Amino acid sequence: MNPAVVERDERVVAVENASYRWAAQVMSFGLLLDAIYRSWVLRQASWDLLGLVIAGGAIASLYQANQRALGRGRVRLMGLSVVLGAVIAVLVALSLLLVRR
Repeated sequence: MNPAVVERDERVVAVENASYRWAAQVMSFGLLLDAIYRSWVLRQASWDLLGLVIAGGAIASLYQANQRALGRGRVRLMGLSVVLGAVIAVLVALSLLLVRR
């Protein structure tokens, strides 16, 4: 009697999930770099690209929160990241205003 062929086991699922993580990181950082290039070099608005990056992160975070997969440490780190990002954005905006005067 031949054992049944297992096409997907825990290792395959872990490898697939890791590949999705890498793909999402490459896309997110690629969008961020494209937004930086469009803003600084081409002097174009890049809110559409930044919106995609933020929406992607928000969707993943909301899904994990809904599935109760977020620990307190990760929630604190995400909150700190949001606050730090907002402070940096304000500083960059203010510096651009001062340079243009």
